[in-house]
Amino acid sequence: MSSLIVPPILTSPRDDAIKLHGAFKGWGCDTAVVIDILAHRDAIQRALIQQDYRAMYSEDLCKRLSSELSGKLEMAVLLWMHDPAGRDAVVMRNSLTTGSLKAATEVICSRTPSQIQLIRQHYHSKFGVHLEDDIKRHTSGDHEKLLLAYVSPPWNEGLEVDRQMVENDAKALYKAGEKRLGTDERTFIRIFCERSRAHLAYVAPVYHSMHGNSLKKVVKKETSGNFEYGLLTILKCSENPAKYFAKVWARTILHW
Repeated sequence: MSSLIVPPILTSPRDDAIKLHGAFKGWGCDTAVVIDILAHRDAIQRALIQQDYRAMYSEDLCKRLSSELSGKLEMAVLLWMHDPAGRDAVVMRNSLTTGSLKAATEVICSRTPSQIQLIRQHYHSKFGVHLEDDIKRHTSGDHEKLLLAYVSPPWNEGLEVDRQMVENDAKALYKAGEKRLGTDERTFIRIFCERSRAHLAYVAPVYHSMHGNSLKKVVKKETSGNFEYGLLTILKCSENPAKYFAKVWARTILHW
């Protein structure tokens, strides 16, 4: 969930905190004021508002928002209050602990290595448990192995591409899937998690050129469930991350 455009004229964080406190008074909450302020501030500005609110009213703004709001509005506003890595950590924690694993899979498999490092730090800081431990506790099988491999170092974020390695990986994936009876999931996990996005972006077309089939179709045929969803997310983000996130954003708007 991204922040909305910040208007050119802004009040100070202190003034915003005062207006929010006023919106909580009386019968019910003036949700229009809450949305008008928080939906038009970026992560840094919202953090400053929280600081000033606590200093003036000795109260945590997020807790007050949670008590004043409900439903999808409450969820959206509370997610706004986090910076991107903190928001990802909250989404993943909720997803893992409620058993609705698709959201956690999507967040993990669509983030870059540097983003994953920040998320891991926020996750441990907020919840007192390592992300890897929660993955082990709440997932299983090849899905668990994929997520653990993807959030664990070493990470490769380089832009260099070795043509020979690309061809070797395309051959290895063919042998692990289409060529054999059954699927060698370990090979898919190793290549999809250990290679950079730049490298995987070349593997897909080379695979098609060498073996006459789409790598996405192979993943769909050879795997299933959240494991399939994670592999496809990694592949789509390597090929065109902007297109992937545009579709996610459009899907989110329709859902809301």
